[in-house]
Amino acid sequence: MSVFLGKPTMPPRAPEGVGHLRGTETFPKAAHHELYNATQRRNLHKATHTIRDKRAAVIAEIDDWQALREAGSHIKRDVMARMPELLEQFEAAVTARGGHVHWARDAKEAGEIVTALVQETGEKKVVKIKSMATMEIGLNDQLREAGIEARETDLAELIVQLGKDTPSHILVPAIHRNRAEIRDIFIKEMPNTDETLSSDPAELAEASRTFLREQFMDAKVAISGANFGIAETGTVTIVESEGNGRMCLTLPETLISVMGIEKLLPTFQDYEVFLQLLPRSSTGERMNPYTSMWSGVTEGDGPQNFHIVLVDNGRTAALADEIGREALKCIRCSACLNVCPVYERAGGHAYGSTYPGPIGAILTPQLTGMDSSHDPNASLPYASTLCGACFEACPVKIDIPSALLELRHKKIENHKPKVEGVIMGGMGLVFGNQKLWNLSTHMVSLGRILGGFNGKITHLPSFLAGWTDVRDTAVPPKKSFRQWFDSEEAQQLLASARAEGIPAQPPAHPTSPEETK
Repeated sequence: MSVFLGKPTMPPRAPEGVGHLRGTETFPKAAHHELYNATQRRNLHKATHTIRDKRAAVIAEIDDWQALREAGSHIKRDVMARMPELLEQFEAAVTARGGHVHWARDAKEAGEIVTALVQETGEKKVVKIKSMATMEIGLNDQLREAGIEARETDLAELIVQLGKDTPSHILVPAIHRNRAEIRDIFIKEMPNTDETLSSDPAELAEASRTFLREQFMDAKVAISGANFGIAETGTVTIVESEGNGRMCLTLPETLISVMGIEKLLPTFQDYEVFLQLLPRSSTGERMNPYTSMWSGVTEGDGPQNFHIVLVDNGRTAALADEIGREALKCIRCSACLNVCPVYERAGGHAYGSTYPGPIGAILTPQLTGMDSSHDPNASLPYASTLCGACFEACPVKIDIPSALLELRHKKIENHKPKVEGVIMGGMGLVFGNQKLWNLSTHMVSLGRILGGFNGKITHLPSFLAGWTDVRDTAVPPKKSFRQWFDSEEAQQLLASARAEGIPAQPPAHPTSPEETK
């Protein structure tokens, strides 16, 4: 059953119009390119470690952090369990307060709805608040094709836009850029700047503020995302740090918000939990500087024409999976990115999706599906060491490692690689047959001929070289354990141990305190 009760039936999985959720290269290939970007690696290391240290400090201040995580997890699971009911409740509340609700199956449909709404106003320029949902659906591209210019107003998003770049982090889209690079971008792309502009952060911020002030004052239409939508009241909320969001939410005549259907909270009281979880996990702050909330339209105050576009784009398919639906609890805090050793070294662009890092590795393949073993998104579940740091950092307790393993299982089940499939099938045959296993262990010693002088195999032949190209492999012993155990040396050691009073095996079922000693 579709979660959109009474609305057009959703497809079983997101169609081709998935927006910016699929890259052009597999993660290993893309990461290989990014690893050579030394400047980016330095920027990422400094930024992620700074954010994680701030986060650790503010979390240590409160005694009930684990209880808050548990509460956040349960609230979001409740949303997943009652999504059809909550979506209709939210729609009714928004409509009752003068807002308009639109439903979009996928990225293409969402873009068409927003484009049509802007065209109805007759405007050719809009201002935008940083929004993962609008990046996901590739909204700027769709608006550009319709002759509409969308200006990002978040500083980091502005840097990315002016630099003709793509975001590499959920919270800090320009995290891969340093001050010198930003200065060069501003001088080249921003009006009223020249070589006198320095790389001092305050001067760069002032240049962007002056430029954006003109955009705010001229804008008649603004587009936003939503951190949360509250079903009980129809309230839409945005939390931010710069104030650009507040300008977009109050000055224009028309406001269009784009929200994934999973962003709901059942009641206004639930919002309290997330106002404690989100700022601490994302920016390492006790409270974000700006919290904006609006419910429909208020006469004489703020935009007088409010639309919200509810986007599926594969979320219904993810909701149907018992393990995978955990990814829909994500509140886009980016805490998992800041502790991930893979993300820190490879960077966000290697993931090829709007959602990088550990959460992107499980969310993106579910939203788009994995079409084949050659699909770039089919490699994302392997973009992890499975160290578990992301699970410990997640404020809503998403078990990312378990989801990664499940996606790996599905990938192999549905798109088994030919070479690996033959190898794994052969291994399964050997492991399941005692005679074949014994024969194979006798042949292990043949691997010694590949060993070097340092006792390591540094190069395996043919396709196996992919393993030894990045790691050393120990030279096999002369004998397997079973062969050694049958040797005279092993039997002598065993006899000596028995003579010293060590039993061959412990009693199976101790019946007295003396026997348990």
